[in-house]
Amino acid sequence: MSVSSAGNSLGHTSASFEIKSAQLPLVALMLRTNDWNLLATDLEKQYGVAGENPDFFDHDALVIDFSQLAPDTPLQDLKPLLRVLRSCRLVPLAVRGASAEWMQSALALGLVEAPVDAPRVRPAAAATAPTEYVVQEVVREIVREIPGQLTMVVDKPLRSGQKIYARGADLVVLAMVNQGAEVVADGNIHVYAPLRGKAMAGASGNTNARIFSLCLEPELISIAGVYRTSENPLEPDVRGKPAQVRLSNDGQDKLLIEALKT
Repeated sequence: MSVSSAGNSLGHTSASFEIKSAQLPLVALMLRTNDWNLLATDLEKQYGVAGENPDFFDHDALVIDFSQLAPDTPLQDLKPLLRVLRSCRLVPLAVRGASAEWMQSALALGLVEAPVDAPRVRPAAAATAPTEYVVQEVVREIVREIPGQLTMVVDKPLRSGQKIYARGADLVVLAMVNQGAEVVADGNIHVYAPLRGKAMAGASGNTNARIFSLCLEPELISIAGVYRTSENPLEPDVRGKPAQVRLSNDGQDKLLIEALKT
């Protein structure tokens, strides 16, 4: 759809601009508390500058979802929440599922109202201790070009402190991922060697992404933001053995770690 400029006839399109409808992928913050101090602590621990995954987001557009809060949740100032979200490299743009009071407050701060019936993934059930929020991506049917290669191949060992991000691609690692190293991909991650560092597949919200390793001994594994750390040890049948990691499809969005038959 194109829109004509002022002063032109309705059938004449402006040479300086054209307006078209668009659908964009968004990250959704599904609130389960209005305690901003608790929320800030949890978010900064995971995604803050000094957190476990400071580069997990890359100024991603965000919608704040109030649908899991009670309708009579007392109104609070949204400014502290917006500050902590921006510090985690998120860009709050919209609000959905909020009461009239909350929505009025959000609109006054320049946010917009998003439709509550937008399709989205189910809330995650992580294997670690429950937190007061879940970050997931809104799933839309979008066709977009991804520049460059669709598979990144790394054939050298990754030392502590090194990080590889396969943006818009799968990642194949042919050497060891040592403790303190990170491998991140928007698609799948294949490690044909010991995986002892952190591995985050589906980093942009792909819930179908998987992690494969010939020797699974990770510090952290994550699929589309659902993670498990070494504080929760792997079962003996998969620890240090060929295994894959994926999300369940039973409505609970929990990590499944399964042995690979070789």
